[in-house]
Amino acid sequence: MTRLSVNLNKVALIRNARGGNIPDLIEVAKDCERFGAGGITVHPRPDQRHVRYDDLALLKAAVTTEFNIEGNPTREFLDLVCQIQPHQCTLVPDAPDALTSDAGWNTVKNRDFLIEVIAKLHQHHIRTSLFIDPDQKMLDGAKGTGTDRIEFYTGPYAHQFVNDPESAVRPFSEAAIHATSLQLGINAGHDLNLHNLRFFRTHLPNLLEVSIGHALIADALYFGLQNVVQMYKHCLDS
Repeated sequence: MTRLSVNLNKVALIRNARGGNIPDLIEVAKDCERFGAGGITVHPRPDQRHVRYDDLALLKAAVTTEFNIEGNPTREFLDLVCQIQPHQCTLVPDAPDALTSDAGWNTVKNRDFLIEVIAKLHQHHIRTSLFIDPDQKMLDGAKGTGTDRIEFYTGPYAHQFVNDPESAVRPFSEAAIHATSLQLGINAGHDLNLHNLRFFRTHLPNLLEVSIGHALIADALYFGLQNVVQMYKHCLDS
């Protein structure tokens, strides 16, 4: 089964807009798990416009499924992650002012840097995943870094899915076969939603985990959080 990890960044964004604690990020995390989510994902950014650094220890103490922290591995980020020790750290090459993540790692160009970062995370018993495009050369490079998993950046899939689902998913299916041959675990995330998730999952049989935030929280405005978590899980289980 593919794990659904709910990204809570947009929940934190709403909270931060008013400066208080509504919605309560910790309670939302607990509710997502209670409603069936298999994990909680957060992506703290340097400007802390979403999940803040001081949220992380509270979330680690509250999450009973799997806690995944995403981010660009700056020194500050790495030191904090090693202190918190989530189950998984997903390394993302986004700039400090990026609106959202929009590209995977160049694992060839950044090989030595990633080897060093991943080794440090492994010393703290943290599973690692590299945000990556569906490119076999980049997958070969990822294998050389020592990472445990890769997370496919699925933005291009989501954008093309509306017009041509088969063409949209083909690069990911082929890359997933290659990743499996390299014994890399496969995660995925970005712009996956209720319309395109089931098709994607059925074409990547070794998909271990999806991280979904923006679409899931937006859908919750209409259907309610409990219903939406179940709806996304149904896309993954059916």
